[in-house]
Amino acid sequence: MQAIVADTTPLNYLVLIQAADILPSLYRRVLIPPAVSAELAHANNPHCRARAWISQPPQWLEVVGLKQPVDPALAHLDAGEREAISLASELQAILLLMDERDGVIIARHRGLKVVGTLAALDLAASHGLIDLQIMFDRLRATTFRSPLRLMSSSKMPSARNVEKDNGSLAKGQAESGYNKGTIRTDMRIFWYQQMSANTV
Repeated sequence: MQAIVADTTPLNYLVLIQAADILPSLYRRVLIPPAVSAELAHANNPHCRARAWISQPPQWLEVVGLKQPVDPALAHLDAGEREAISLASELQAILLLMDERDGVIIARHRGLKVVGTLAALDLAASHGLIDLQIMFDRLRATTFRSPLRLMSSSKMPSARNVEKDNGSLAKGQAESGYNKGTIRTDMRIFWYQQMSANTV
């Protein structure tokens, strides 16, 4: 298993829908920079459950400081995104849990492997950790921003079933019901490649 660096938004919503515990089952460690910890704990965070959660963080969550100053080119992003991208870059070849489009684009341009909230839930469901549709229903009841079509598990075969399809996923040909290039499809392609190379 690889460790994953997490931005604020995915943690907020995973905590809110009571799914944060999927993370240590999917990844070796979950690392966050100080800015993400501060954003989760900030009084302006509307998610009181997340504030309570970060006040007594689980053992699998680790706050890791940056060794280098944040790249000024990231100044237009919020503090959590800037530090999460910087931390993932410093640690090299590590996964990044992030949803915000601008941050995701920059992270990918820097060679980082990005996972979104929906992709993490989808992966957890493929391992039998959660009921995906229940999690999607909980997300719909929040302020989570995503097209509704991305939160319909009935449109997509499970990741495990897709992995059996003669390697088609690795070629970007998964018939998932989602446009090629969406965060969930990207995650399935990446996860298939990881599973092919390593035992998770």
